[in-house]
Amino acid sequence: MVVLSSVLGSAARLLGASRVRFWRRTLSKRETGPPLSVQRWCASEASSDHLGSEVARYQHLKKYFKRRLKATYHRFHSIPDYSVVCGRHHVYFIKDDGIYRTDKRGVREPEQVVNLEHVSRGEGKTRAESGERFQWTIQRIRLSPQEKHLAATLKRSPREELRCVVVRLGERNVPLLPPHNVLLELEGVFSFEWATDDVLFYTTLEGLRSSSASRLDLTSHGSSKITSVYEEAQPDVFVEVALSRDRQILTINGNSRTSSEVLQCPVCEPSMASWVSLFAPSPDSVIKDMDVVGDYCVLVTTTAANKLAFSVMSLSDPKETYIIQLPPWACAIETKKPVLADQQDVLEFLLSSPVHPPVPYALDPGKGLVLSDAGNQTDAKSQDKYITTRLKACSQDGASVPVTLFHAVPVERLSQVPMLVHVYGAYGRDLDMEFCPVKRFLLEQGWALAYCHIRGGGELGLSWHRRGRVEGKQRGVEDLHACLHKLFSVRVSRPSLTALTACSAGAVPVAALCNTNPNTVRAVTLQAPFLDVLGTMQKANLPLTLEDRDEWGDPVGDLNHRQIIASYCPLHNVTPQLYPSMLLTAYSGDPRVPLEGVLQYATFLKTALHTHLSRDPNADSKPASNIVLNVQPGGSHVGPEDPVQTLEEEALKVAFLYAELGLDPPLPPRKRNR
Repeated sequence: MVVLSSVLGSAARLLGASRVRFWRRTLSKRETGPPLSVQRWCASEASSDHLGSEVARYQHLKKYFKRRLKATYHRFHSIPDYSVVCGRHHVYFIKDDGIYRTDKRGVREPEQVVNLEHVSRGEGKTRAESGERFQWTIQRIRLSPQEKHLAATLKRSPREELRCVVVRLGERNVPLLPPHNVLLELEGVFSFEWATDDVLFYTTLEGLRSSSASRLDLTSHGSSKITSVYEEAQPDVFVEVALSRDRQILTINGNSRTSSEVLQCPVCEPSMASWVSLFAPSPDSVIKDMDVVGDYCVLVTTTAANKLAFSVMSLSDPKETYIIQLPPWACAIETKKPVLADQQDVLEFLLSSPVHPPVPYALDPGKGLVLSDAGNQTDAKSQDKYITTRLKACSQDGASVPVTLFHAVPVERLSQVPMLVHVYGAYGRDLDMEFCPVKRFLLEQGWALAYCHIRGGGELGLSWHRRGRVEGKQRGVEDLHACLHKLFSVRVSRPSLTALTACSAGAVPVAALCNTNPNTVRAVTLQAPFLDVLGTMQKANLPLTLEDRDEWGDPVGDLNHRQIIASYCPLHNVTPQLYPSMLLTAYSGDPRVPLEGVLQYATFLKTALHTHLSRDPNADSKPASNIVLNVQPGGSHVGPEDPVQTLEEEALKVAFLYAELGLDPPLPPRKRNR
């Protein structure tokens, strides 16, 4: 499906999710690049004993929630997803050590198509020699139409380098002989699609940019030819390739921080001269995705009420356009990649929300019908068990800010329940609204979950992002404050039972609000938090600084920008007062967020709290604030890829929330009598 995200943060912010669905992380703030020297220094200087003592007070609760969360993940391990790739004769799937395939009839044993250890060995290290898990993880898989070739992108951690391997699959009943079936490897490939069995179109990352598309032609003799088919002239435009479902139209999706455009040309003759504009949304439009299905162009949109809908346009008569509303609980959509077995005039997709597991649906654009899978009627009906409420908060300047609230009981019964509030608000990217078993677990335990779609994000289109970048960054903080005020005013929870959570750049509005209104919430959890905006934007030698000045401003060359950043930068506005308890999870190998800023922020907070408590004679009568710094070795900006390590992190977060909000652990579910 053609991505029409209002703004592409940058290349590695969209490097793809973890290959295990429920351990998925949203890619967001910082970019690829070599580990910073300060990160290596901080990792060695940080005392593991000290860090361990900070986390130790939650260990008993952590063990308890680890068991409960593991059971929750198990409950949803078999929900529908499109991670399995179906070819004409085989089904392809991912395991820890590579890509495998099995005969559709289940007659043959699974055979390995791509061996990750072989890729690692090509780097000069075997798994045994390195003493680590495989360095490479699989991101995307694409099959050629007749299942002659397979292409897959791999990511190497922690440097997050990309590589595409092209594999010859051979005849249907001829066993593969890896690694000899690997035809070639292409460095830096980001997006790619097969047009025919021997023609692959792809884009590559060069530093932080993706500005060109190429065509790879394979021959029966094993040779190959690469030609350029598109070059983007604008330096701030990030390009991807996509194909229509019938593989007849090649599209280039160009996105910058301020605009989006889709270009098309016939697959048979791609060249710089053959590209024509297919669609360019207006600045205020909210187009999330598009696909060509039969004779129709299907646009995924969000309505004024921030609900998902389809806008279906006839290609033969563009004036013939109609809207199809999707279920009110739906917050995320995933479309099925077309293969030859699919009907080309039907769009299959999954709908989900943070607390609703994916349910299969199909759209027949010709008939204007959205049908749920007959075999999943029970799942579709169960989605109504939990309530989705959409609110509007009035910000300081009068802007109306959407809030999505998930709860298990009516709003009027939420005044005494704990609430976890999610926020991001940067780079024109939406909050992650895909299904997460941890969120479902909290909802089942009586929590309310709120998602604040503040300015700087992409929920309400390009203008929504523009109003929350550079000079408008303070608006995001004001929006978050307004959202919390709205929730409390309608008697959803209260400050002493409320926690904020964010990752990466989402930490900026959260931590800035804690500086100005520390009593608004009781606890905060931040993952890979970006906290030193002023310091980072002044260091032009860091991997992302020059590019990110479009988002945050240039404090070096523009005095006004410097004053604005200094007014809200979390690290530079810490002051002696009683802060909420905070859990800061950082990674020593994070290539996007310098660890130095996280360590400094934690130190400043502890100093500020100590100063405040020494001045306040009534300090002993107030709840203590705990600042917990959890620095994990290695890793990447999006957290650990290993499910076991991720479970450890999630269990610690839940334990922290229960402890700091003063909640009793939930009772384990009763076993049913047989």
